[in-house]
Amino acid sequence: MQRRKTRQIKLGSVLVGGDAPVSIQSMANTKTADVAATVGQIKRLEQAGCEIIRVAVPDQEAVDALPGILAGITIPLIADIHFDYRLALGSIEAGVQGLRLNPGNIGGKARVQEVAAAAKAYQVPIRIGVNAGSLEKVLLDKYGHPAPEALVESALGHIGMLEDLNYNNIKISLKASSIPVMMEAYRQLAQKVDYPFHLGVTEAGTPKRGSIKSAVGIGALLAQGIGDTIRVSLTGDPEEEVVVAKEILRALGLRKEGIELISCPTCGRTQIDLVTIAGALEDKLDRIGIKTPLTVAVMGCVVNGPGEAREADLGIAGGNGVGLLFKKGEVIKKLPESQLVDALVEEILQMAGKTIGK
Repeated sequence: MQRRKTRQIKLGSVLVGGDAPVSIQSMANTKTADVAATVGQIKRLEQAGCEIIRVAVPDQEAVDALPGILAGITIPLIADIHFDYRLALGSIEAGVQGLRLNPGNIGGKARVQEVAAAAKAYQVPIRIGVNAGSLEKVLLDKYGHPAPEALVESALGHIGMLEDLNYNNIKISLKASSIPVMMEAYRQLAQKVDYPFHLGVTEAGTPKRGSIKSAVGIGALLAQGIGDTIRVSLTGDPEEEVVVAKEILRALGLRKEGIELISCPTCGRTQIDLVTIAGALEDKLDRIGIKTPLTVAVMGCVVNGPGEAREADLGIAGGNGVGLLFKKGEVIKKLPESQLVDALVEEILQMAGKTIGK
């Protein structure tokens, strides 16, 4: 797919926009002032594949915790600021690699100028985060509801404030819980500016429903070449957000890392317990955490099974209580279904150059 051409910014060690890969973000849901809990969660998110992390900074206690958090993590940290410009200044001085704020809600031109000057001095990018749930009243009165045009006008207003101060180290998000509104807003703004975009469906919901909404909204825009970083917003453990984000990128061919597991939905022709086999395999692979890009097919019958298995790096095609084990298109074993998972895992580990416990 043809990526939208944008200018490039730098968040710590992570490049965003330009020809940089689409990066995965999440947000800690711990109390930021609790350094141990926040660092612990961010480390788990790092392990899951998170590349940029954001924390809420609602008060001075949270600002004071930032140096301790930064000392315990390796991925860039973004401070999420609302209303109080002093929290933005304190976060910059604490060493964060990015800010998320809207210049229009931190108290007037003089304060925006002070924050922009500090961000420029420390080379800290600012993400302008427009959200359908917190649009300016004047725009709601003008459009009657959070229309895509309202989100775009809000973003352009915030962008203009920073550009007037000769500050353009900017990233933008236009989030809404409505997928059509969010998608149209991003498409419209993409025609007006060349800043990198952070994609998300805000308040997407629980992991079950929110994953679907996020995959549709984020995935559709990425397929059109729009988007430079993504965050899947789910109600629950943010590690789930990272897992879903990785799968969205993998499904679009934007990420090759890790196992792509292909498994058939089963039908009346299936003669092995494919549901149990696929679930057990997925659980084992999740625990092992293989990063080598491999395609693994778990198929239940002789119709599509052999073809899918042959096209995968590894795969099984089920028969009557047995399965054929394929490797790079060749049948290497015929095994009873009770042995298929362990045999497949062993082959995967060999191909990935890993051993259990290593």
